[in-house]
Amino acid sequence: MMKRAMTSVVVYLLLITPGFAQQTADSNQRLASDFWSWRARNGEYTGDDVPRMERPSGVVRDWSAARVEKQRTELAVFDERWRKLADPQVPVSQQVDHRLLGSALARVHWELDILRRWQRDPGYYIAQTLSPVGEALTVPAPYDEKQSREILSRLNNIPQILEQAQQNLVSPPAPFAQMTIDSLAGIRAKLEQLATTLAPHTTIAAGEWQASAERAATSLEAYSAWLQKVLPTLPAQSAIGRENYTWFLQNVALMPYTPEELVARAEQEFRRSVAFEALEANRNRSVPPLVMAPTLEDFVARNKRSEAKVREFLKNREVMTLPTWIQHYTLRPVPPYLAALGDFLETDDFTSASRLDQDGIRYVAPPSPSTGYFWVADAKDPRIQIVHEGTVGHYGQLCASWKNPDPIRRHYYDSAANEGIGFYAEEMMLQSGLYDDSPHSREIVYNQMRLRAVRVIVDVKVALGIFTPDQAVDFLEANVPMGAADAREEVIEMGELPGQKIAYEIGKLQIMEMLQDARFKQGDKFSLEGFHNYLWLNGNVPIALLRWEYLGLDDNATKPSGLK
Repeated sequence: MMKRAMTSVVVYLLLITPGFAQQTADSNQRLASDFWSWRARNGEYTGDDVPRMERPSGVVRDWSAARVEKQRTELAVFDERWRKLADPQVPVSQQVDHRLLGSALARVHWELDILRRWQRDPGYYIAQTLSPVGEALTVPAPYDEKQSREILSRLNNIPQILEQAQQNLVSPPAPFAQMTIDSLAGIRAKLEQLATTLAPHTTIAAGEWQASAERAATSLEAYSAWLQKVLPTLPAQSAIGRENYTWFLQNVALMPYTPEELVARAEQEFRRSVAFEALEANRNRSVPPLVMAPTLEDFVARNKRSEAKVREFLKNREVMTLPTWIQHYTLRPVPPYLAALGDFLETDDFTSASRLDQDGIRYVAPPSPSTGYFWVADAKDPRIQIVHEGTVGHYGQLCASWKNPDPIRRHYYDSAANEGIGFYAEEMMLQSGLYDDSPHSREIVYNQMRLRAVRVIVDVKVALGIFTPDQAVDFLEANVPMGAADAREEVIEMGELPGQKIAYEIGKLQIMEMLQDARFKQGDKFSLEGFHNYLWLNGNVPIALLRWEYLGLDDNATKPSGLK
């Protein structure tokens, strides 16, 4: 009995010793849980919708130099834990999980120490101030006390972050600064609209919202004025260079290609999409053109009917199995408080891991030919956005992945897999016959394929300094085609987030290669539906790693060259 008691005391002392549990019982799962809790508190915000994550309430965001250095220190601890867990003897599924965590860690290094938007991109601080407020407002109202206080806290945090921005930014590229200045035109009126129209949907009095919005507007206007003052002294070049771009491909995106190989693949796909679009246009030359939904109400109704038909199509054609618990992808009129911030984020709500019982939402304005490239297409045939953004694409994939039995795979790592799936789904559904009743919809799909291919060419050449921003805009205008304003926005985004725009095309091509390998390797046992079900469930995982796990082919599963 004495021996057992002494043993219990020793075990207790060891367990309360800092680091003991980590040293003796660390695992990929434990590391992932710790890392994603840390990431939810510290991760940067973005106007994009796919990378959104559930975050704890009450976190005051801090981008001071001291806080960035603290992030580096904490990240180094995660790096060391990750390195110690490397084991080529464990099953492939566990090795895939380990590589996933390496990709997630590499992304933080990319953000903090290589891309360094916090030091070189004025627009970054718009994403850290206005996007978080808008993101909270994509969750449907009304807002209870906790939600209301969280939204107000994010609004109140804006002046502090903008003060840090002026301390952190070091010679940012002039195009980034000019885009930020342009984006803040009329910001006071937008925030006044936010405060006035939001208050009735919250537990907080209108006066408190108005005071907070006033402080935020004053800070944003001062930030814009400061940028205008320094603008003449800023450099024109925004390229990150070949070495850094290649590091991103190898360590974050886990893509086994050189920049030159990316361009070659994209050029081939560009030629294919142009040819197929021309063939479709000739085939459909006598077919009456598509007509946009005449009213917002009609747009919403069309989407509801189309979503039901897409679900039926998936079931009847056995393309993939849509889980019965996945809710619907709906359109709703954009509320005025969210419309006020609509320029700073994607105005949709794919729900989240804790809200899978809710419908996905895309907030829309009345259809108009002036609403932009993708919005016009969606108002002509809502199935196009249902396939990429909605039930088939991002919303469906994210919902499936949030229920992955492996917790490590429930989180976003990099856009290549997610956007690759969304883009692959477009042609998957076209070739499966979804648009047989609408010939001109097929033309739209091929036209959008042109854009995704051209994006790769431009993204690489901007990153490597082969294209200036103006040359890139001209190239997009000439080859998609698209308007100058849309083209310029695309190019600035490429400079700010190099590697993101390639995700659609290159991810899709990786999926098609994996499908070919699966069909040839599995022979009569190959199931297209089973292939897609696996892909969607694991849709947050880089395609090269899925190919390794699904087929035992590790030739594309690049090993990270080392975390910086």
